[in-house]
Amino acid sequence: MTEIDAPPHPFTAAVALTPVAGGRLRGRTRPEYANMVGPFGGVTAATLVRAVQQHPDRLGEPLSLTVNYAGPVADGDFDVTARPVRTNRTNQHWMIELTQDGAVATTATAVFGLRRDTWSDTELAMPSVPPPDAVAVHGFPDFIAWARNYEMRFVTGAVPEQDAGEHPDSTSTLWVRDAPARPLDFPALTAMCDVFYPRVFLRQGRYVAAGTVSLTVYFHADAAELEACGEDHVLGTARTHRFSRGYFDQTAHLWSRGGTLLATAHQSVYFKD
Repeated sequence: MTEIDAPPHPFTAAVALTPVAGGRLRGRTRPEYANMVGPFGGVTAATLVRAVQQHPDRLGEPLSLTVNYAGPVADGDFDVTARPVRTNRTNQHWMIELTQDGAVATTATAVFGLRRDTWSDTELAMPSVPPPDAVAVHGFPDFIAWARNYEMRFVTGAVPEQDAGEHPDSTSTLWVRDAPARPLDFPALTAMCDVFYPRVFLRQGRYVAAGTVSLTVYFHADAAELEACGEDHVLGTARTHRFSRGYFDQTAHLWSRGGTLLATAHQSVYFKD
Protein backbone atom coordinates (compact mmCIF):
# COMPACT_ATOMS: atom_id res chain seq x y z
CA MET A 1 0.00 0.00 0.00
CA THR A 2 1.40 3.37 -0.99
CA GLU A 3 1.38 6.41 1.31
CA ILE A 4 -1.32 7.93 -0.88
CA ASP A 5 -3.52 4.84 -0.47
CA ALA A 6 -2.95 4.48 3.28
CA PRO A 7 -6.05 4.94 5.44
CA PRO A 8 -6.24 8.11 7.53
CA HIS A 9 -5.10 8.14 11.12
CA PRO A 10 -7.96 6.96 13.39
CA PHE A 11 -8.21 10.40 15.00
CA THR A 12 -8.29 12.15 11.63
CA ALA A 13 -11.11 9.82 10.58
CA ALA A 14 -12.97 10.41 13.85
CA VAL A 15 -13.13 14.20 13.38
CA ALA A 16 -13.80 14.10 9.62
CA LEU A 17 -16.81 16.13 8.45
CA THR A 18 -18.52 16.20 5.06
CA PRO A 19 -20.65 19.15 3.85
CA VAL A 20 -24.34 18.37 3.34
CA ALA A 21 -27.39 20.52 2.55
CA GLY A 22 -28.27 23.62 4.53
CA GLY A 23 -24.75 24.49 5.60
CA ARG A 24 -24.53 21.43 7.81
CA LEU A 25 -21.52 19.17 8.21
CA ARG A 26 -22.01 15.45 8.71
CA GLY A 27 -19.83 13.23 10.83
CA ARG A 28 -20.06 9.73 12.20
CA THR A 29 -19.11 8.25 15.54
CA ARG A 30 -16.26 5.74 15.48
CA PRO A 31 -16.20 2.60 17.64
CA GLU A 32 -12.48 3.19 18.28
CA TYR A 33 -13.41 6.31 20.27
CA ALA A 34 -16.35 4.88 22.20
CA ASN A 35 -16.67 5.69 25.89
CA MET A 36 -18.78 3.95 28.53
CA VAL A 37 -21.80 5.95 27.29
CA GLY A 38 -21.56 7.39 23.78
CA PRO A 39 -18.33 8.66 22.21
CA PHE A 40 -15.32 10.07 24.05
CA GLY A 41 -16.18 13.68 24.91
CA GLY A 42 -12.76 14.88 23.83
CA VAL A 43 -13.25 13.68 20.27
CA THR A 44 -16.69 15.34 20.19
CA ALA A 45 -15.11 18.65 21.25
CA ALA A 46 -12.34 18.19 18.70
CA THR A 47 -14.94 17.64 15.97
CA LEU A 48 -16.57 20.98 16.82
CA VAL A 49 -13.20 22.74 16.49
CA ARG A 50 -12.76 21.02 13.14
CA ALA A 51 -16.18 22.28 12.05
CA VAL A 52 -15.17 25.90 12.59
CA GLN A 53 -11.80 25.32 10.94
CA GLN A 54 -13.60 24.09 7.81
CA HIS A 55 -15.94 27.08 7.62
CA PRO A 56 -15.10 29.42 4.71
CA ASP A 57 -15.63 32.53 6.89
CA ARG A 58 -13.34 31.42 9.71
CA LEU A 59 -10.90 34.02 11.03
CA GLY A 60 -7.60 32.92 12.58
CA GLU A 61 -6.98 30.18 15.10
CA PRO A 62 -8.86 28.84 18.15
CA LEU A 63 -8.60 31.00 21.27
CA SER A 64 -11.27 29.31 23.41
CA LEU A 65 -13.99 26.67 23.24
CA THR A 66 -16.83 25.85 25.61
CA VAL A 67 -18.74 22.62 25.01
CA ASN A 68 -21.96 21.73 26.84
CA TYR A 69 -22.85 18.05 26.62
CA ALA A 70 -26.63 18.39 26.62
CA GLY A 71 -27.37 14.72 26.03
CA PRO A 72 -25.80 11.46 24.92
CA VAL A 73 -24.56 11.12 21.35
CA ALA A 74 -25.81 7.85 19.87
CA ASP A 75 -23.70 5.66 17.62
CA GLY A 76 -24.05 6.67 14.00
CA ASP A 77 -24.32 9.84 11.95
CA PHE A 78 -24.59 13.32 13.41
CA ASP A 79 -24.82 16.83 11.98
CA VAL A 80 -22.84 19.90 13.04
CA THR A 81 -23.72 23.52 12.28
CA ALA A 82 -21.19 26.27 12.98
CA ARG A 83 -22.31 29.87 12.68
CA PRO A 84 -20.23 33.03 13.17
CA VAL A 85 -22.32 35.44 15.25
CA ARG A 86 -19.88 38.35 15.25
CA THR A 87 -16.57 39.12 13.56
CA ASN A 88 -14.34 41.85 14.91
CA ARG A 89 -10.94 42.99 13.66
CA THR A 90 -8.97 40.37 15.57
CA ASN A 91 -11.51 37.90 16.98
CA GLN A 92 -14.59 36.02 15.86
CA HIS A 93 -17.39 34.47 17.93
CA TRP A 94 -19.14 31.22 16.99
CA MET A 95 -22.25 29.25 17.93
CA ILE A 96 -22.05 25.51 17.25
CA GLU A 97 -24.59 22.69 17.57
CA LEU A 98 -24.34 18.94 17.16
CA THR A 99 -27.68 17.26 16.40
CA GLN A 100 -28.99 13.78 15.72
CA ASP A 101 -32.42 13.20 14.15
CA GLY A 102 -33.26 16.84 14.78
CA ALA A 103 -32.48 16.70 18.53
CA VAL A 104 -29.67 18.76 20.03
CA ALA A 105 -27.04 16.59 21.72
CA THR A 106 -24.22 19.13 22.18
CA THR A 107 -23.95 22.91 22.08
CA ALA A 108 -20.80 25.01 22.03
CA THR A 109 -19.41 28.48 21.71
CA ALA A 110 -15.96 29.25 20.36
CA VAL A 111 -13.73 32.24 19.87
CA PHE A 112 -11.23 32.27 17.04
CA GLY A 113 -8.83 35.09 16.37
CA LEU A 114 -5.63 36.55 15.02
CA ARG A 115 -2.65 36.54 17.37
CA ARG A 116 -0.23 39.50 17.51
CA ASP A 117 3.37 39.73 18.61
CA THR A 118 3.21 41.30 22.07
CA TRP A 119 4.96 41.11 25.43
CA SER A 120 4.38 37.67 26.91
CA ASP A 121 5.12 35.69 30.05
CA THR A 122 4.01 32.40 31.64
CA GLU A 123 3.48 32.60 35.40
CA LEU A 124 2.61 28.92 35.86
CA ALA A 125 5.60 26.58 36.15
CA MET A 126 5.67 23.28 34.31
CA PRO A 127 5.80 20.34 36.75
CA SER A 128 9.24 18.82 37.25
CA VAL A 129 8.89 15.24 36.00
CA PRO A 130 11.03 12.49 34.45
CA PRO A 131 11.13 12.37 30.62
CA PRO A 132 8.57 10.14 28.90
CA ASP A 133 11.01 7.31 28.21
CA ALA A 134 11.70 7.02 31.94
CA VAL A 135 8.00 6.47 32.76
CA ALA A 136 6.22 3.18 32.09
CA VAL A 137 3.18 3.04 29.81
CA HIS A 138 0.04 2.66 31.92
CA GLY A 139 -3.34 3.13 30.29
CA PHE A 140 -7.00 2.70 31.20
CA PRO A 141 -8.97 -0.53 31.68
CA ASP A 142 -9.49 -2.37 28.40
CA PHE A 143 -13.25 -1.77 28.34
CA ILE A 144 -12.67 1.98 27.74
CA ALA A 145 -12.11 1.84 23.98
CA TRP A 146 -11.08 5.44 23.32
CA ALA A 147 -8.12 5.30 25.70
CA ARG A 148 -6.44 2.70 23.49
CA ASN A 149 -5.86 5.53 21.00
CA TYR A 150 -3.44 7.22 23.41
CA GLU A 151 -0.05 6.30 24.79
CA MET A 152 -0.23 7.30 28.45
CA ARG A 153 2.68 7.38 30.88
CA PHE A 154 1.47 8.34 34.36
CA VAL A 155 3.96 10.11 36.59
CA THR A 156 1.39 10.36 39.39
CA GLY A 157 -2.28 9.48 39.80
CA ALA A 158 -2.64 6.48 37.50
CA VAL A 159 -6.07 4.90 37.21
CA PRO A 160 -6.64 3.12 40.54
CA GLU A 161 -7.67 -0.49 40.89
CA GLN A 162 -11.29 -0.91 41.93
CA ASP A 163 -11.65 -0.60 45.71
CA ALA A 164 -8.06 0.63 46.03
CA GLY A 165 -9.02 2.87 48.93
CA GLU A 166 -9.18 6.64 49.24
CA HIS A 167 -6.38 8.81 47.89
CA PRO A 168 -5.34 12.04 49.65
CA ASP A 169 -5.58 14.24 46.55
CA SER A 170 -7.03 14.23 43.05
CA THR A 171 -3.95 15.12 40.98
CA SER A 172 -2.87 13.08 37.97
CA THR A 173 0.18 13.98 35.87
CA LEU A 174 1.04 12.06 32.73
CA TRP A 175 2.84 12.15 29.42
CA VAL A 176 0.40 11.50 26.58
CA ARG A 177 0.33 11.36 22.79
CA ASP A 178 -1.85 9.84 20.08
CA ALA A 179 -1.34 6.15 19.31
CA PRO A 180 -0.22 5.73 16.63
CA ALA A 181 1.63 9.02 16.92
CA ARG A 182 0.49 11.92 14.75
CA PRO A 183 1.48 15.60 14.52
CA LEU A 184 -0.21 17.75 17.12
CA ASP A 185 -2.89 20.14 15.86
CA PHE A 186 -5.77 22.07 17.42
CA PRO A 187 -8.36 19.25 17.26
CA ALA A 188 -5.88 16.78 18.77
CA LEU A 189 -4.93 19.22 21.53
CA THR A 190 -8.63 19.75 22.26
CA ALA A 191 -9.18 16.02 22.69
CA MET A 192 -6.11 15.69 24.92
CA CYS A 193 -7.64 18.24 27.29
CA ASP A 194 -10.23 15.55 28.11
CA VAL A 195 -8.00 12.46 28.50
CA PHE A 196 -8.09 12.65 32.31
CA TYR A 197 -10.37 10.06 33.89
CA PRO A 198 -12.88 11.41 36.47
CA ARG A 199 -11.04 12.76 39.51
CA VAL A 200 -13.57 11.15 41.84
CA PHE A 201 -12.19 7.73 40.82
CA LEU A 202 -8.81 8.67 42.25
CA ARG A 203 -10.09 10.29 45.45
CA GLN A 204 -12.46 7.46 46.31
CA GLY A 205 -10.35 4.64 44.89
CA ARG A 206 -13.30 3.15 43.03
CA TYR A 207 -15.30 3.58 39.86
CA VAL A 208 -18.58 5.48 40.05
CA ALA A 209 -20.95 6.84 37.43
CA ALA A 210 -19.55 10.17 36.20
CA GLY A 211 -19.62 12.33 33.09
CA THR A 212 -18.59 15.75 31.85
CA VAL A 213 -21.36 18.34 31.74
CA SER A 214 -19.32 21.25 30.40
CA LEU A 215 -15.76 21.59 29.09
CA THR A 216 -13.90 24.84 28.40
CA VAL A 217 -10.51 24.94 26.69
CA TYR A 218 -8.25 27.98 26.48
CA PHE A 219 -5.70 27.65 23.69
CA HIS A 220 -2.46 29.39 24.65
CA ALA A 221 -0.37 28.04 21.77
CA ASP A 222 -0.51 29.09 18.15
CA ALA A 223 -0.21 26.80 15.14
CA ALA A 224 3.56 27.21 14.91
CA GLU A 225 4.03 26.13 18.53
CA LEU A 226 1.86 23.06 17.93
CA GLU A 227 3.81 22.24 14.78
CA ALA A 228 7.03 22.44 16.79
CA CYS A 229 5.67 19.68 19.05
CA GLY A 230 5.44 17.29 16.13
CA GLU A 231 4.53 13.79 17.27
CA ASP A 232 6.15 14.22 20.69
CA HIS A 233 4.49 13.62 24.05
CA VAL A 234 2.51 16.34 25.82
CA LEU A 235 2.58 16.63 29.60
CA GLY A 236 -0.87 16.89 31.16
CA THR A 237 -1.82 17.48 34.77
CA ALA A 238 -5.31 17.71 36.26
CA ARG A 239 -6.90 18.17 39.67
CA THR A 240 -10.21 19.01 41.35
CA HIS A 241 -10.78 21.87 43.78
CA ARG A 242 -14.06 20.67 45.31
CA PHE A 243 -16.41 17.67 45.22
CA SER A 244 -19.90 18.66 46.33
CA ARG A 245 -23.52 17.55 45.93
CA GLY A 246 -23.04 15.38 42.88
CA TYR A 247 -20.65 17.65 40.94
CA PHE A 248 -16.97 18.48 40.89
CA ASP A 249 -14.71 20.75 38.89
CA GLN A 250 -11.53 19.78 37.07
CA THR A 251 -8.65 22.04 36.04
CA ALA A 252 -6.03 20.78 33.60
CA HIS A 253 -2.88 22.13 32.00
CA LEU A 254 -1.06 20.75 28.96
CA TRP A 255 2.60 21.46 28.22
CA SER A 256 5.03 20.68 25.45
CA ARG A 257 8.14 18.74 26.39
CA GLY A 258 10.08 21.98 25.97
CA GLY A 259 7.98 23.74 28.62
CA THR A 260 5.49 25.71 26.51
CA LEU A 261 2.04 25.96 28.10
CA LEU A 262 -0.22 24.81 25.26
CA ALA A 263 -3.70 24.86 26.79
CA THR A 264 -5.68 25.17 29.99
CA ALA A 265 -8.99 23.36 30.45
CA HIS A 266 -11.80 23.46 33.00
CA GLN A 267 -14.66 21.02 33.42
CA SER A 268 -17.85 20.60 35.39
CA VAL A 269 -18.50 16.90 36.01
CA TYR A 270 -21.44 15.09 37.60
CA PHE A 271 -21.02 11.94 39.65
CA LYS A 272 -23.11 9.46 41.61
CA ASP A 273 -21.73 7.68 44.64
